Amino acid sequence: MNISKNYQRDLIGYASKPPYANWPKHAFIAIQFVLNYEEGAESHIFNGDQYSEKFLSDLIDPDIYPNRHMSIDSLYEYGSRVGFWRIHNEFQLRKLPLTIFGVSLALAKNLEIVQAIKQANYDVVNHGWRWINYQNIDIKTERKHMQKSIALYYDLFGKFPTGWYTGRDSPNTRNLLVEQGGFTYDSDYYGDDLPFWINIQRYDGTLKQHLIIPYTLECNDMRFALPQGFNTAEHFFVYLKDTFNILYEEGKIAPKMMSIGMHCRLLGRPGKFYALKKFLDYIQNYENIWICTRQQIADHWLENHLN
Repeated sequence: MNISKNYQRDLIGYASKPPYANWPKHAFIAIQFVLNYEEGAESHIFNGDQYSEKFLSDLIDPDIYPNRHMSIDSLYEYGSRVGFWRIHNEFQLRKLPLTIFGVSLALAKNLEIVQAIKQANYDVVNHGWRWINYQNIDIKTERKHMQKSIALYYDLFGKFPTGWYTGRDSPNTRNLLVEQGGFTYDSDYYGDDLPFWINIQRYDGTLKQHLIIPYTLECNDMRFALPQGFNTAEHFFVYLKDTFNILYEEGKIAPKMMSIGMHCRLLGRPGKFYALKKFLDYIQNYENIWICTRQQIADHWLENHLN
């Protein structure tokens, strides 16, 4: 009896035979940094929501109010007012590439940051229309939000996005993305150390080959905002360093990918930001690494690993 024959989850992946990634510069590991820009698109009565935001801030499990939550407001505003600029300046100083997961509504509310992103030529992945949870949002609304996000992205950057990441996605998100067309990949997945291809069945029944570039929720500053997470910059730095060391050693045989997730309102705080500086200092002592963007990874996989 073949129990797995019609099972809709892939629990096997590359298994014991991962592909040889063949990264540029003969790199053992491809490292890419993601800065999430969400401030201003979170749940808020000014955005037409019934309740205030409670997710991913320095307040652990705060109450929600059918009104403004002034503390949450200011914690998010730190990200747009200060945190973005601290992280942005560090990457500019070191002349390193950066990927932005940008929520369209949030970016549209801070055009000075949009201009800085353009001048730095950062890779910008579409992070949706709103920074909200889509798990229980109906498919019609999610489709509308996706279309509004893509249109606003085009207005801001003069081109259409090729990468997508909702973050708090729904079972409909990936099919809606393929239905929309124009996307090379999405990153709403955390289950591998390398990109991979899947076949998505469109609503008309045809199949579309689609690229997944996995993201991370563990090499991610969001764990500063979780009870079981990081307490100090040293904790975060050690975790990043240990992850890098293992992947670097494994990568000598089968090259790997490492993602680092950052948020303006979290890692942008001085005490947390120190972890980023220490980690950048650490990896820049190594050869055979490729610090890149997610779009560069997608382009490489398309060119070298197309099914």
